This record gives sequence, C-alpha cells and structure tokens, in this order.
Amino acid sequence: MPSQSSTFAPLRHNTFRTLWSATVVSNFGGLVQAVSAAWLMTQLTTNATLIALVQASNTLPIMLFALVSGALADIFDRRQIMMAAIIFMSVMSALLALVTWSGGITPWLLLCFTFLIGLGQALYNPPWQASVGDLVPREDLPQAVTLNSVGFNLTRSVGPAAGGLIVATWGAAAGFLVNAFTYIPLLLTMSRWRPDYPERKVAREPFVSAVGAGLRYVALSPNLVRVLTRSGAFGLSATALLALLPLVAKSHPEGGSLLFGILLGCFGCGAIIGALVNTRIRDRLSNEWVVRAGMILFAGSLAVLGLTSNVWIHGLAMFPAGVAWVIALSLFNVTVQLSTPRWVVARALALYQTATFGGMAAGAWIWGAVAEASGHQYALVAASIGLLAAAAIGLALPMPEFSQSDLSPVNRFREPVLGLDLRGRSGPVMIMVDYHIAPEDTEEFLRLMVKRRDIRRRDGARSWVLLRDLEKPDYWSESYHIATWDDYIRHNTRRTVADAEVGSALRELHRDEGAPPVHRLIERHDAASHADVPLRGKIDVP
Repeated sequence: MPSQSSTFAPLRHNTFRTLWSATVVSNFGGLVQAVSAAWLMTQLTTNATLIALVQASNTLPIMLFALVSGALADIFDRRQIMMAAIIFMSVMSALLALVTWSGGITPWLLLCFTFLIGLGQALYNPPWQASVGDLVPREDLPQAVTLNSVGFNLTRSVGPAAGGLIVATWGAAAGFLVNAFTYIPLLLTMSRWRPDYPERKVAREPFVSAVGAGLRYVALSPNLVRVLTRSGAFGLSATALLALLPLVAKSHPEGGSLLFGILLGCFGCGAIIGALVNTRIRDRLSNEWVVRAGMILFAGSLAVLGLTSNVWIHGLAMFPAGVAWVIALSLFNVTVQLSTPRWVVARALALYQTATFGGMAAGAWIWGAVAEASGHQYALVAASIGLLAAAAIGLALPMPEFSQSDLSPVNRFREPVLGLDLRGRSGPVMIMVDYHIAPEDTEEFLRLMVKRRDIRRRDGARSWVLLRDLEKPDYWSESYHIATWDDYIRHNTRRTVADAEVGSALRELHRDEGAPPVHRLIERHDAASHADVPLRGKIDVP
C-alpha cells in the first residue's frame, strides 16, 4: 500500500495548489448552477420523473462520452482539451442564464442545457483526473484525490445554500450567470500551466485504436473490472438521494430553494469530514471494508430520509451520507489510478466514470419513476435496500488492495535495425520469441507465461500462442501478432517496470547464452514479387 502522508501534503506542490484553488472556485459555481437548475425544474413542473432527470441529464453525458474524452486525453494535449471544455461550459451557462432571464425556458429545454453542460464536464473530467498523477508524486496521489474531494465538498458545504439564496433573491438566471463567471479563474490558471509531457517516440495512436486499447486494457485487468462493477452498483442506488432531494425539501411546509441548499450543505459538510478522516480509515480497514461500510452508512441515511418527516432529522441524516459518498468514491478513484500505467490512465478513469455516472444516470431515472408512481419516501427506502445489495456484491467481488507494482515505463526498448524499408503503417507483424527451458523449470516457465500472455494481450498483442517443439521438447516459442509496425513500437513502449520483472524471470530460465532470440516477421498474403517490401536496410517510422 502507498505510504500515507498528510491529507494536505499535495498542496506543497505549487502547480497542484494553484489549479486546485481555481477548481474550488469553479466547483462553487457548478453547485450554484446545480441548485438553480434543480429548483427551477420544481417551479416548471410537478412531475417527479422530470425533476429527477435534472440529475440524470448532468451524469448521462459522462457515461456516454467519458471514454471519448479519455482517449483524446491519452493521445492529445490534456491541457488544451480541458481549456476547450471550460470555454464550452462557460458559454452554455451564459446562454442558459439568458434564455431563463428572457422567460423562454421550458422543462425539456432546461434538460437540454444541463445535458450540454454535463457534456463539457465529461470532456473535462478524464484529462483533469489523469493530470493529478502528473502534478504530484505517486506517494501523494491518494491524498491528492482526497483533496479534490475536499475542495468539491468545501464548496458543497456553502455553495448549495448560497445557490438557494441567490435563487430566492434574484432567480435561477442569476445562479446560471454566477456559474458562467466562475470558470474564468480556472481558464486563466490553466492557460499559464506548462505541463512537462514526455516526448512522443512514435506516431500518435489513431482515435478508434486508442478507444479500443482502453477498452481492452480494462477488460483484461480483473482488478479494474471489480472496481467498475462496484462503483456502478454504488452510483445506481446512491444517486437517489441527490435526484430526489428537491422533493424532500419541497415536502416540508417551510421548504424552498434555501432549505434545499441547506440540506445539500449538510451533505457537503459530511463529505468534508469524510475526506479528513479518509486516510485514517484506510489505515485501519481493508479497501473492501471501507467500501462496504460506506454503502451501509449511505443506505442508513436513505432509509432515515424515507421513513421520517422531521426537517432536523433530515439535515442530520445528510452528514453520514456525505461521509460515505467521499470515502467510497475516492477509494474507487485511487484504486483505478494506482492500478493503471500512465499511457492508458485517462481511458481507465474515463471507463470508471462511465460505470459510476452511468449507474447514477440510470438510477436517477429509475428512482424518479418510482417516486412518481409510489412517492419519494418509498423510492428512498427502496434505494437504501439497493445499496445494501450493492454492499453484498463484495462477498463475490471484493475490492482489490492498492497496487504496489511499479507502473512507470521501463524505457528499455530500442528499435531494431531492419533490413526492409518499412513504413509505420506496414503490417501485420508477427513476433516469435524462442526459449530453451530445462524440464525441471517447465512448471515455473508456464506460470510466468500466463502472466506474459496477459501483459501482451493487454498492451495490444493479438493471436498470442505458446508453441512447443515436438522433436526438441525443451524448446518453446512465444508467438503473437501486431497490426502495424507503429503498433509494435507502441506495444513495447507501454512496458512497465512491473512487466519487465516477468521478462527478467523468463530470461533467467532460458538455458542458452544471451537473451531469448526474437524474430520479427511481416506477413505476406500474396506470393507475387511486386507485393514484397523493398530491401533498403532502413526504417521509416513517421
């Protein structure tokens, strides 16, 4: 497990501190906007499904487009993507303010605008979360993720109440305008940041290929699949609280936009408490028990909100819900980051967000429909039962502990000198690696080859097979295919220090002098001489 430093240790790093501060300002505006939109919908319609869909319209774009953003963030300049997203969200917020002020807003038009702002957030989130690992060292990463939660929930403790006050005093249009202006400090700070990205040694990966590589990496990583399953199950039921809270506030005689904001503020205060005690909780409990406790605690809060009608009890119930929200979601996030190498981290985080926010979007629609049919109290109690079921999933799919593997690039690969004049797009390429293994080492060799197979496939190899010579059974050959020469270079530059340990162990088992021989072959599907690659003794990798 990574060494645990102070929760505030990442603030020692100037760039992280500056961007974090600007993000806090932007988060404040986002929460004012969220309160304004949610409360405006209650004034436009009494339909519980439409009211709950305000939450869904914010989270649905993240489910739909996070992977696209993650792929872009791994192959293009993350800073430029984030700046484009910030400008887009600011413009959409300003337009929403203008339409609302002019009196032209309708329930479906409001949902369209919140969807578009959510689309900007979907574009922004993966590159920002992936950049955290570039801003702080690995040992400070869990605390940096927690600090992001602290920053968001600092504003959540005051932003919703401020939003409620703004809506009550000047109307929802003023809340939308505040959000538009709070993007400016973040945009200015981002424009001054000059990240030190590593030099690109191979042609940029095609977009569709990058999306496929992200899906493949996560699908072939059992620990990541577990995290995504658990986070999706959490989001599905936990979102009932935020989706139905406007109805809870409106159910009180004194209910109004200010009460709605105060209840969200109680949730934010609880989240701050959760962020501050997060490190101590992780020190004492396994990751599975942290998540399980968070789900049970959140389920309790949902049950209290559904079974009681006292406004003070409702306010108190929001505190443990905030604690549970932070300790569960921050642990999911950190586990993904510490289990993923830098070359694919934005795509892995994007898929994590797709699972989590996809669950939230589906849950907001489901619980809104249940509330419309049977009342919000029944929906909240049903959602609490759903969270208990999500906690029970841990019996079959327990959360992995934080990875201690070194996932930094090993940087040992050197392009071979070729006798053919290849282009970067030339292929398919077949790779064969020969091993001479003593009979007594066969069992260990096969154990290591299982790991080698998973690494190869995860990093882009296709049709991996292990061959054994029938006449000389001590001789083995590992074979796999790569689509193009560029992909082969990319495949090798993805190797991490942890991956290299498997390769070193295999070399120790190899009985012949030197490293196992590697054969790189280009496939021909036509025997005609004109189909051959010319012999020029050089390589052209764009």
